[in-house]
Amino acid sequence: MKHIKYFIQFIIIIFLFLIFRLIGLKNSRIFSSFVFKRLGSFFRSNNISLENLSIAFPNLDENRKKEIVEKMWVNYGKIFSEYMFIKKFRKNLEFSNKIQVENQEEIEKIKSHGKPVIFISGHFNNFELMAMHIEKSEIDLAAIYRPLNNNFLNPIMENIRKKYICKKQIKKGISGTKEILKEFKNGTSIALMIDQRVSEGIISNLFGKTALTTTIPAQFIKKFDASVVPIYIERLENDNFKLKILKEIKFPGETSIFEITKQLNEVLEKMIKSNPDQWIWTHNRWKI
Repeated sequence: MKHIKYFIQFIIIIFLFLIFRLIGLKNSRIFSSFVFKRLGSFFRSNNISLENLSIAFPNLDENRKKEIVEKMWVNYGKIFSEYMFIKKFRKNLEFSNKIQVENQEEIEKIKSHGKPVIFISGHFNNFELMAMHIEKSEIDLAAIYRPLNNNFLNPIMENIRKKYICKKQIKKGISGTKEILKEFKNGTSIALMIDQRVSEGIISNLFGKTALTTTIPAQFIKKFDASVVPIYIERLENDNFKLKILKEIKFPGETSIFEITKQLNEVLEKMIKSNPDQWIWTHNRWKI
C-alpha cells in the first residue's frame, strides 16, 4: 500500500515539475505557494508545526502562530518550485545575483588556512542554496542528507543535488559516518543540518525542552579540533535571498560533547528567533 501511495506522489510531483518548466519560475512560485498554502492545513505536519511553535514560543499569540505556519507553507511551495530552476541558481549570473552574501570573508579565511570545517545550519527557507554557495566559493564540501522515504522520487532529488547543489552527498547513517570521517581526513569540509530529530543523537535542550540532537559536529570537534561555521539563509522581498556566514567557532579542548551540542543548539535557537517565519516547523523535533 505504501508503494502505491509513493508512486502516486511521484507521478503528481513529476507532473508539477513539468508544469513549472512550462510556466517559468515566477509563475511557478505563485502557483506552488498558493497550492501549499491552501493544502498545508490538511496535513498532519500542520498540527506538528503549531505544537512546535507552542513549545518554542509559549507566550505567542494563537493568530501569530497561524500566521507563521501559513508563511511557512508559502515558503515550502516556493522552495518546491525552485528545484526545477536550481541549475539557473548555480550557473546563471542573473539568478546568482538574487543571493546577497553577508560575511563572505569568513569563507575566504577558511580557504586561506586550508583546514576543513563543519558548516552547521537548519532548514531555513531555500536551505539548498547554502551548500551550493559554499561549493561555488571553491570550498571542497560534502553535504550530509537524509534520503526521502519515497524511493521513486529520491533518485531524482539526489541527482539534482549532486549535479547542481553539492557534488559530494553523504547519506545519514553508520555507513555515512564512515564516509564523512574519510572525507574530513582528506581535507573536505562537512555541511549538515542540526535541526532534525535523530534517533542516534543525545538529549539536549532546544528552546528549554529536551530534544534528540545529532552529535556529529561535537564528535568532529573533539576528534580533530575542528572549527564550526554556522550559516543561515532567509528569503527577502521579491524572492531575493540573504545568506549569512557567521564567525568561525572554536571550542576549548576540554569542552564535552554534551556541552558543545548544547551550545550549537543555542546558535540554532538564535537563528530561528531572528525570523521564525523562515524556519520549516514540520519536523517532529521534540519527540523523544
